[in-house]
Amino acid sequence: MNNKVYILLAEGFEIIEALTPVDVMRRCKIPFATVSIADSPVVTASCGVSVSADLPLSGTDFSDGAVLVLPGGYPGYVNLRDNAAVGNLVHDFYSSQRFIAAICGAPSVLAHCGIAAGCRVTCHRSVADRMNAYDLVPDRLVRDGKIITAAGAGISLEFSIAIASLLVGDDVISHLRMKLELEP
Repeated sequence: MNNKVYILLAEGFEIIEALTPVDVMRRCKIPFATVSIADSPVVTASCGVSVSADLPLSGTDFSDGAVLVLPGGYPGYVNLRDNAAVGNLVHDFYSSQRFIAAICGAPSVLAHCGIAAGCRVTCHRSVADRMNAYDLVPDRLVRDGKIITAAGAGISLEFSIAIASLLVGDDVISHLRMKLELEP
């Protein structure tokens, strides 16, 4: 059964967009792994913080993956976009009807890969001009079929909860929201 979340880390990723999903998946007891697309397991965020990824992109079996998470950040989303192996992985998740969640500049990776054209999406304003093949909407968070997009770092918690809600029941999400003081 596909139930694992894979979070890709590229040099220059936005730390809150990558590590908020890590926090939420852990709290919800959802299996996940961070994956370095770099030659090194240590990947540096756009703010200079280094993170040691769980797995390398090369050689990792993603067959148990339910969701592929593409964090934004500059130049993180550019490094994701320009990596052929990432492109192949995005195509694989899309063609096998698995979820892809992209935030900030990372929805432009979908456009670069030529997938989900016509889908409703949102993204950071800095990449909006690259999203001509999509129904770009001004919402903070959008789910259209198997594609989840979010506009930027400030929506990282909502984005992460939307990902978790794909894999756990409402009771787990309600408990999470209560523990995070998001609900009375």
